[in-house]
Amino acid sequence: MLTVDTHSDTAFSLLRTDWKIGDRHDPSARGAGKIDLPRMKEGGLDAEFFAAFVGQGPLTPEAYVKAKDRALQAVEAVRKMTEEYPSMIGLAVDPEGARRLKKEGKLTAFIGMENGYPIGRDLSLVEFFHKKGVRYITLCHSSDNDICDSSTDRRDPEDKGLSEFGREVVAECNRAGMIVDISHASERSFFDVLDVAKAPIIASHSSARAVCDNPRNLTDDQLRALAKNGGVIQICFLAAYVKTPPVIPEREKALKELEAKYGNIRQIQDEALRTKAMAERAAVNQKYPQVRANVQDLVDHIDHVRKVVGVDYVGIGTDFDGGGGIVGCDDVSGMIHVTEELIRRGYTDREIEKIWGGNFLRVFQKVLDLAGK
Repeated sequence: MLTVDTHSDTAFSLLRTDWKIGDRHDPSARGAGKIDLPRMKEGGLDAEFFAAFVGQGPLTPEAYVKAKDRALQAVEAVRKMTEEYPSMIGLAVDPEGARRLKKEGKLTAFIGMENGYPIGRDLSLVEFFHKKGVRYITLCHSSDNDICDSSTDRRDPEDKGLSEFGREVVAECNRAGMIVDISHASERSFFDVLDVAKAPIIASHSSARAVCDNPRNLTDDQLRALAKNGGVIQICFLAAYVKTPPVIPEREKALKELEAKYGNIRQIQDEALRTKAMAERAAVNQKYPQVRANVQDLVDHIDHVRKVVGVDYVGIGTDFDGGGGIVGCDDVSGMIHVTEELIRRGYTDREIEKIWGGNFLRVFQKVLDLAGK
């Protein structure tokens, strides 16, 4: 089988001078990250979507230019990685490319874009990034943008959903063969996208809200609508989306103080400041450790999706290096443990193949087949 993880935030680690993705890093070491090429092999992961993530900033022409440049940095870093390690990994832009690389004994790098912010108000940039090798766009992130409203931004309590410009973006993605990703999008945005999409869509890293009540997760109604569209939900490994954690007052206080000091850490544009803020958050996590979700909790989400809409509409999107990681699968070397749990629960080889990539690759190919039609 061809195993695919549809979302990681490892791309910007490639810009570090003190870290090489071709080296194996001890998962317990600070700064090791969740993904490197040797550990991908260990965990049995064939293909990784490296996301060019850009935190939401001001909706101004100057900020759009900066966001585009930052996204390009990540895209080029992924390309450079495949040039530096040609015997280990190659770049693919379609399912066939990944299958060819697997036959050659190599890993696959796909490129995604997390947050449509770098598009700004310029529709031509969808095609521009597609030509650079980007194959999905997560329409928004943790804040509303010009394309649509976010599931976690309710500064304006009204959910306005997909904007008129957002409708044009979805149409252009369908024309170009770019997968539309609705992870992070609000409920109204989700249904608005389905109203206008001419191709299947994905949730690249989301889980089931019935199992864990978090606005980033999809409701059963959303799951049914996604299945009707022919799309797929890729279950996220970020613990807060997997299992509702018990409240630790001291931890909550420390995290609120951190947010008051830095704001949303993932939206900090200055890399040095973001690194400092993340180190402080790591210290809070170490001092007040949260009860963490485990592999069994994660597979509960897969079970739920199978129960609601069937096994053809679920896959894996870890969000490694963006917060993803659970007990039993805290980095890419532990991916095999998810398969072990699926086997324990009676999933067949064919079902496991669908979950580990078959379902997503079906959607990917359908988007490409419908491009331009």
